[in-house]
Amino acid sequence: MSILTINNALAGGVLLRAGMLFYGLWQDAHMSVKYTDIDYSVFTDAARSVWNGGSPYERSTYRYTPLLAWVLTPNIWLHPTFGKWLFVMCDCLVGYLIICILRERKLSEHIAAAYSMLWLLNPQVATISTRGSAEAIVCVTVMAAFYAFQRKHIIWGAICFGISVHLKIYPIIYALPMLVVLDRAAFSNTSTPSLSFWGKMKCAVTKQRLMFFLVSGGIFIGLNIVFYAFYGREFLNETYIYHISRKDHRHNYSMWFLPIYLKFFSPASIAMGLLSFLPQALVVTVLGVAFGNDLYFATFLQTFAFVAFNK
Repeated sequence: MSILTINNALAGGVLLRAGMLFYGLWQDAHMSVKYTDIDYSVFTDAARSVWNGGSPYERSTYRYTPLLAWVLTPNIWLHPTFGKWLFVMCDCLVGYLIICILRERKLSEHIAAAYSMLWLLNPQVATISTRGSAEAIVCVTVMAAFYAFQRKHIIWGAICFGISVHLKIYPIIYALPMLVVLDRAAFSNTSTPSLSFWGKMKCAVTKQRLMFFLVSGGIFIGLNIVFYAFYGREFLNETYIYHISRKDHRHNYSMWFLPIYLKFFSPASIAMGLLSFLPQALVVTVLGVAFGNDLYFATFLQTFAFVAFNK
């Protein structure tokens, strides 16, 4: 009997993360070097501020959407590890969505289980969620959007995508291949005749694309309006504007590390920080459009390029 089954893959992923989470609690209690990511303490402090009726931005270095602080308020009234278990659950859901996507692409159960193990049984992936990083929530909303698009559920996909972009702005790059996929032929199962330039421009505006734009944009803008009403300009500054103007000379894996380091205290560093976005945006845009017919390949290339060119 083969061990490469979906149930075994999922069970292995859950057990690996549970074991690492409990080990992390022991390390935090007995060792000077902590297992828990400092960001988890930031999340918890922000959640405490929200629970007490204040602003999450009362906690310095909290530069995320208030939605995350609201979701993590059970860290205060239920148990301090609630957030970690939530991140672990989202992490495992990503593995399950990988399986669903592969099965939709007509791969066998054994092959789908084997590929999903690259995520579910990967200790580097499991470390991120068990240390208390919230990236798993972003990952699961993005993967849910992809799966919904594969099933041609545009509204559900747009909702998930709008939430993912609100949580962290960088998934916005995936809108390009999604829009490429949302052509009339793909969603009507009919072939598109040869058209003139203006004919192609006219066909570019489809019901599916408008629906995706309105729903995902409505979710993103709606959440921002709600939190702006609560927290004002501080919400925009900390959640979005900070990440655009941010200067960081510590990320020495970045291709921009040395020039930013040398010019850190120079007025030119501000312009350099903004200009460094241009090649990143250009490459990501070209890849998203050029390879958009294969959503997963295009988004992989975009992610790889986004990280490679990141400042």
